[in-house]
Amino acid sequence: MQEATRKTSTLIEALGWIQQFRDRYVVVKLGGSTLNDDSAVNGLLTDVVFMATVGMRPILVHGGGNAISAAMAVAGIEPRFVEGRRWTDKATLDIASRVLVEEICPQIVDRIRIQGARATGIHFGTENALTARPLTLQSAAATAVDPGHVGEVTRVDRDLLIRICSTGTIPVVPSIALDEHGHRLNVNADTAAAAVAQAMDAEKLVFLSDIPGILTQIDDPSTRLSHVTANEVRQLIDDGTIAGGMVPKVQAALDALQSGVRKVHIVDAGMPHSMLLEIYSDAGVGTEIVG
Repeated sequence: MQEATRKTSTLIEALGWIQQFRDRYVVVKLGGSTLNDDSAVNGLLTDVVFMATVGMRPILVHGGGNAISAAMAVAGIEPRFVEGRRWTDKATLDIASRVLVEEICPQIVDRIRIQGARATGIHFGTENALTARPLTLQSAAATAVDPGHVGEVTRVDRDLLIRICSTGTIPVVPSIALDEHGHRLNVNADTAAAAVAQAMDAEKLVFLSDIPGILTQIDDPSTRLSHVTANEVRQLIDDGTIAGGMVPKVQAALDALQSGVRKVHIVDAGMPHSMLLEIYSDAGVGTEIVG
């Protein structure tokens, strides 16, 4: 009876959040090392299916950097990075397009369907949602650097995503965009997810990470910040607490908040059902960033 009562209390706690978030958009960015763990991916997609079942409108945006690098190695191409972005020549762009659009995206769609929900891939091969322009980077010496066929999202087809979500279907969007001439561009999946969240006026933007959130000491999970403001995040970047690969992720979070997204969450992709615990419980298990 105690166990049954505990489960009932958990459901009642979740009820208020379920009611509050019904019909709201949540954008989930999936990528990185998470995609190498089938069990973790299936668990995260179960969370996404749960969200859709209880009335939220999830949109998945995914990258696949590790899989792209592996495919490049098979092709005898050594990955190069310019100012933190993958240098993308024509051969690299073709590999990235194939891996993201023809391999990873259909796999995610199939896994969602196996769990009893509806999903569809949204990309240049079906209906394109992301429009971008070529990106020019600034080096440490403040000189312009050309990263190749790399873009930054300038427009998201909001009407397309609304139409798909209104049918109860989960859009799965790879981080490949088209420019105004129909040419493909490789875009950063974190910034693409932020752009989608901005366009959809999303309730939440969720970044899945390999750490449990923002840590004040990178090797100590107990230093996780459960709740932090945008100004506090900027201070943590300035003093070096947030560094390395976490910087572009939190910068995308700040951009999204500034554009109207209500909350950004960073959660551990390896923790079972971390998204449900973060969104539908009072305490949460990751870091929530608010404006």
